[in-house]
Amino acid sequence: MSSATPKSATLKNDLVAPKITERLVSLDQFRGYTVAGMLLVNYFGGYEVCPQILKHTNDYCSYADTIMPQFLFAVGFALRLTFGRRMQTQGSLAAYGRMIRRLLGLVLVSLIVYNVSPRAASWEQMSHMNWGEIFGEPMKRGWFQTLMHIAVTSLWLLPVVHHSAKVRIAWMLGSALLHVALSHWFNFAWTNTAPNAIDGGPLGFLTWCIPAIVGTLACDYFVQPTEHNARGRSTSKVLLWSVALMLCGYMISCGTRLYDVTASQATESTAIKLVSDPVWPSEERWNAKLADSQLQDWFAEPPFVKPPAQVLQPPAQSARKWNYWMMSQRAGTLSYLVFAAGFSLLVFVIFYVACDVYKWQLPFFRTFGTNALVAYIIHGLVDNAVQPFFPKDAPPAIAYLGLTIYFVVTWLFVKQLEKQGAYLKV
Repeated sequence: MSSATPKSATLKNDLVAPKITERLVSLDQFRGYTVAGMLLVNYFGGYEVCPQILKHTNDYCSYADTIMPQFLFAVGFALRLTFGRRMQTQGSLAAYGRMIRRLLGLVLVSLIVYNVSPRAASWEQMSHMNWGEIFGEPMKRGWFQTLMHIAVTSLWLLPVVHHSAKVRIAWMLGSALLHVALSHWFNFAWTNTAPNAIDGGPLGFLTWCIPAIVGTLACDYFVQPTEHNARGRSTSKVLLWSVALMLCGYMISCGTRLYDVTASQATESTAIKLVSDPVWPSEERWNAKLADSQLQDWFAEPPFVKPPAQVLQPPAQSARKWNYWMMSQRAGTLSYLVFAAGFSLLVFVIFYVACDVYKWQLPFFRTFGTNALVAYIIHGLVDNAVQPFFPKDAPPAIAYLGLTIYFVVTWLFVKQLEKQGAYLKV
């Protein structure tokens, strides 16, 4: 398709680029808020005085676990926005070529930013290692962190990002089912086996695409101009969809109750965290649950509420084994990403109303939101410079002082680049 493509054909293929010329304030503010949340949980999560809700977990969704899905939501939103415009102005071949080059560039940035430990003490030792021993841990853990997940997920979305909502939703559902199947085959146990994966590991893109595709759908709704007002979209329908997604994610997570262990069921295997049937419960597990349960025993704890421990120890009355249906960022589980996609949509709607309807914005968020990649790269360097002077067991006043210094220094770096008009985009 070239730039001379008739408008009717463009409409038919759902490639209408937004006619709004000014920058979408709510998207920048939303992205800036997400960067600020990332700084908070990444720096402070390891401190003893840090509240539990700000710490990353592996068996339920804390506030910290809502941050990365919001990055993917914003990525999907921006990808839909920019890719459609490029296809109209440059043609499909040029648009695809440019986007693939940019995303491969982000892969390269990821390989540089995420350092891995030495693979061997000497060349002689490495020469006796197989490919899995050399690259297994970096692929599973070292390289596949936020930037790599953004790049790979975006590449996975490219074939459908310019298509209709139905096609994108079908792609999302197919990806989700594929993730469940692969998790049943090997992936869930593999991601939770040392060395543990980060953010779902190499196959995490299959569920990270859920918040990203929801972001593309939000772009369709909020960016396309209406008949009377380009920023006059009603938010009530989107709020309902956000609540529906969160409820769907929660209902999926209720499958985790099949893996409860009560004191009367305790055996020598109770101390084992993972089970042999983490995705599709065995017939014995179904029968045991059906035989000894009431209605309330089928409902999981709501998000942000810590579940029972994994190991049954006195005086505990129950425990729960790790399984695919719990909300887990480490495993990139389906329930977690569906809930997080709805939560991301809800947060974006709040920013849309505040910023694009009532014209509010916070310069602090704007600085981070318009130069998010720089903020991401710099924050790790600042972390390494500040944390050595503020031990993890520091009293609250000292710990919060370190957090403040960390935030201020990171912001000053990014703010200076903003003043100079320097923005890093891959």
